[in-house]
Amino acid sequence: MSDKTLTRMDLSEAVFREVGLSRNESAQLVESVLQHVSDALASGDTVKISSFGTFSVRDKSARVGRNPKTGDEVPISPRRVLTFRPSHLMKDRVVAGTKK
Repeated sequence: MSDKTLTRMDLSEAVFREVGLSRNESAQLVESVLQHVSDALASGDTVKISSFGTFSVRDKSARVGRNPKTGDEVPISPRRVLTFRPSHLMKDRVVAGTKK
């Protein structure tokens, strides 16, 4: 496994190299895309990116959990969680460990 983390800066640098926009325009484009995705998810919409996967928000109801150390029951409040389901193409690429 690699210790490398893909950052916003890496994404904007890739846009700069591959698309030919200026570094500033590339950074703005990446920020705009990420803002659209997060806005859609915050409003409860599903975000589907073809050949990549689907991000969605799920509502989890309240339940009783258990502290594994002590065995005490602990109430878990209802909450919204973000889920990601990779596409079959993405799963296959990850399993194969290939780029592009």
